[in-house]
Amino acid sequence: MEKVWESHVKITDRFWKKRLDIVKNQMIPYQWEALNDRLPDTEPSHAIENFRIAAGESEGEFYGMVFQDSDVAKWLEAVAFLLENEPDAKWETTADEVINLLEKAQGADGYLNTYYTVKEPDQRWTNLRDHHELYCAGHLIEAAVAYYRATGKDKFLHIMIRYADYIEETFGPENHKRKGYPGHQEIELALVKLYEVTNNHKYLKLSEFFIEERGKRPHYFDLEKQARKEEKPYWFTGGYRYSQSHLPVREQETATGHAVRAVYMYSAMADLAAYTNDPSLKETCEKLWNNVTNKQMYLTAGIGSMEYGEAFSFDYDLPNDLSYTETCASIGLIFWAKRMLDLEAHHKYADVMERALYNGAISGMDLDGRTFFYVNPLEVVPKEVESRDEKKHVPPVRQKWYGCACCPPNLARLIASISHYIYTKREEEIFVHLYMSNENNMEVGGHQVEIKQKTNYPWDGEVTIKLSPEVDTSFTLALRIPGWATKADVKINGEIMDFQPIMKNGYARLSRTWKQGDTVELNLDMEIQRVRSHPSVRHSLGKVAIQRGPIVYCLEEVDHGKELHSIYLPKDADLKFEYEEDLLGGVVTLFGEAERVEGSVWKDALYSTSDQEVKPIHLKAIPYYAWCNREPGGMVVWINEKL
Repeated sequence: MEKVWESHVKITDRFWKKRLDIVKNQMIPYQWEALNDRLPDTEPSHAIENFRIAAGESEGEFYGMVFQDSDVAKWLEAVAFLLENEPDAKWETTADEVINLLEKAQGADGYLNTYYTVKEPDQRWTNLRDHHELYCAGHLIEAAVAYYRATGKDKFLHIMIRYADYIEETFGPENHKRKGYPGHQEIELALVKLYEVTNNHKYLKLSEFFIEERGKRPHYFDLEKQARKEEKPYWFTGGYRYSQSHLPVREQETATGHAVRAVYMYSAMADLAAYTNDPSLKETCEKLWNNVTNKQMYLTAGIGSMEYGEAFSFDYDLPNDLSYTETCASIGLIFWAKRMLDLEAHHKYADVMERALYNGAISGMDLDGRTFFYVNPLEVVPKEVESRDEKKHVPPVRQKWYGCACCPPNLARLIASISHYIYTKREEEIFVHLYMSNENNMEVGGHQVEIKQKTNYPWDGEVTIKLSPEVDTSFTLALRIPGWATKADVKINGEIMDFQPIMKNGYARLSRTWKQGDTVELNLDMEIQRVRSHPSVRHSLGKVAIQRGPIVYCLEEVDHGKELHSIYLPKDADLKFEYEEDLLGGVVTLFGEAERVEGSVWKDALYSTSDQEVKPIHLKAIPYYAWCNREPGGMVVWINEKL
């Protein structure tokens, strides 16, 4: 498999360049202040201070979650992708200072984890199930690889190579090594990235070991539990389903347990299937993909429907008001989707990747990048959140920071790396998965090809791609035709193409000898669509959601008043759209006539045999990702449908 790293992609897109600027100007500095405990009225992080203590530069106690190191790692990775997009001397200098701190905190044997260095120095590797040592190592490895690719500086990379080598000497199939694996998957996909930059197969083998060892009997987590003399039962009622270690991975067909752990593992499995050319592992990935996206995924590409365990529950169990749908889970779904695309270019993977990007992921931050949602429900009633304990996890407003702050830096690194998700290049093929304005150079068929993509996506479906190879070059340009597009037109140099005969897996494959200045125009019909759920999804039966292009819409209390549940959308209601420049940073809104059930016939009665009284109202829907950026209040995605 050939991968291309789009460090040379320059994003010029109106939608995504704005968010890249937010990462640079707001998220990176804001999160740096958070990591240094300089945000007022927020939960302290102590993450940088933990490293200072471990490095001997400060005195004190470890503070925070056992995985607090990972927040620093993800922040460093976001900085790396920021530097990949454009130089920034200030943040490069700051990152170098943090890397120097990591070097000082590293043990002589290569070990690097502040919790165990500071708090329990004699207890390394004694609780892989719960204590995230390998998870933190994975995030640090990912950050080091990204920083090396962005800057060419190898100090951080060598720090993490030392740590990875120590881990490889500790874990593996050999008799003298531990047979353990992480309770929270992450290092598996990080080791693949380390292999990609070092070409050292031992890192690929170690990733493979962690995947293949998972779920074997006797269960490693039971063995280490016995060694700790721990007698209490594991807290999750599904047992080791929580960490997807209930079965060997190749026997797993249904997504279960902690959603983030699951999709991180599935991402690594897809990578390994590609690099080891393993058809059975690929087949397992496909089975799990189909289960997640066809039976356990929300319309917004949120996953993990229950708060207990931040986990998948069971097929078609998708409550809108109780959903957990962690921001990190949608981000992990994007990671997995891109790796499935690298295995096989099929629009079903790119469609979900796009759905998650524009809905379930970026909903996790406000439009300024300074407050965040950990949980992304599809229905919120503020009074219920205040009063009902089972809804305490669904705050109606975004928070400034969290004691468990995994989501904010995860969002920063995702957005900063958006250019890596647009294309996949193979020997003589360029696949275009996402549509956003960018300028790009890549080598195809031994020649450099300049690609300029221009569009106002996601607000309209017109995309222009200008190709300028250095010499006439034969290759295939494959354009994704999204599953939501009811109609699409393709032109090459102004001539309409009949692309249906050359469609494969949802991609229009345009094969020809390309000349300098050749222009491809794609026009996707972005009609307003009503979406209904499978009848087994009891929470949304009789309801309808509204979608236009890749954007899922919602209703907010600020536009409609309270009791959004009383609104009905007639089946024959004519919905229209308009672009509002001054609303929510510039969005397309949808509007039309709807009805609202009135309570006047009830008077003081709780129940009545009278017919419902309705009155017409003006309905206005905004993009789901932008909700809770005006006045706080309720929100709903699924609307009652009047037949």
